[in-house]
Amino acid sequence: MEYLEFELPIKELQDQLDKCKLIGIESKIDVTETCSQIEQKLKMAKKDIYGNLSAWQRVQLSRHPSRPFTLDYIKAICGKNFLELHGDRNVMDDKAMIGGLGKIDDQSFMFIGTQKGYNTKTRQYRNFGMANPEGYRKALRLMKSADKFGIPIVTFVDTPGAFPGLEAEERGQGEAIARNIFEMMSISVPIIVVIIGEGASGGALGIGVGDKIYMLENTWYSVISPESCSSILWRSWEHKETAADSLKLTSRDMLKLKLIDKIIKEPLGGAHYDREETFKSVRKELLLAFKKIEKETPKERIKSRREKFLAMGNFNG
Repeated sequence: MEYLEFELPIKELQDQLDKCKLIGIESKIDVTETCSQIEQKLKMAKKDIYGNLSAWQRVQLSRHPSRPFTLDYIKAICGKNFLELHGDRNVMDDKAMIGGLGKIDDQSFMFIGTQKGYNTKTRQYRNFGMANPEGYRKALRLMKSADKFGIPIVTFVDTPGAFPGLEAEERGQGEAIARNIFEMMSISVPIIVVIIGEGASGGALGIGVGDKIYMLENTWYSVISPESCSSILWRSWEHKETAADSLKLTSRDMLKLKLIDKIIKEPLGGAHYDREETFKSVRKELLLAFKKIEKETPKERIKSRREKFLAMGNFNG
C-alpha cells in the first residue's frame, strides 16, 4: 500500500501492528492485547485523519496510484459482458478514451470513460488519461450509436484535462469538446455521469453532460487544477492548497452548489482501500438512477437535462 504524506501516522501504526503480529508468530508469545491496543489506535487515527480532510488532501486521494480506474469499474460491474469499441472513424483510436457495450444484469449500457495507466508504460500508452480530439469524437460516435439503438449511456470521468498539445489543437480540440457538450444535450436515451477521480476542465465536460451526475466522495470537479490555478494567480505551485480551498472543487462543495446530484460514499481511506465495496456502491447507484430516468419520455428527458444545465450560474441578458 502506498501512503500519501498526510497518511504517514497511519502507516507508522500499521507497521507497528504488522511487526507486533510477526513477533507473536516468530516467538510464540501471546501479543493479542498489544495488537488490540494498536488496532484501536489505528482505527482512531483513520477516523481522525479521513474525517477531517482538506480540499487539497481529497485532490491527492483522487490521484492515488492504487485508486481504481474506468476499466476497473466496467470489468467489476459487467464482468465478461463488455465489448470494447474502437476508433473515431476518421483519424485514429484514442487510448485515453475508452468505450463499449456492457451489461448490468439484463440491461445493456454504452460505457464511455477516460482511462489512466497503472505504470510508466501504460500511462504513456493512455496518454495519462488526457484525450485527444479523436477521443471525444469516438465518444460522440458511440453515444450516437447508443441513441440510435435505445441504449442508455454511462460515462466515467477521471482526467487531468484534455491533451493540451499543439497537434491536438491543430485537429480541433476545443471544437470536439464543444460539439460533445452540444450534442449530449439532445441525446434521447438516459445519460448517467460518474466522477471517479479527477474531473478537470473541458476534458471532463466533454463527456460530462447527463441526466444524473454523481461524484465519488474523494474526487474533484473544476474548471482548473489547484496547481494550475496557483501558477496563474501566484506564479508558483506553492499555493495549491489555498487554490484548492478557493475553487470549491470537492464533492461536498459541488453538491452544495447544486452542480451534481449525489455523492457516492467511499470506504474509509478512499476507493482503493476496499475496491469491491466501491464497485458495489457504484453499480447500485447506476441501476437506481437508470430506473428513475427511464420513466421519463425522451422529450421530457431532453427538456429536463437542458433545464438542469441552464439553471447553473447566473445570467444577465
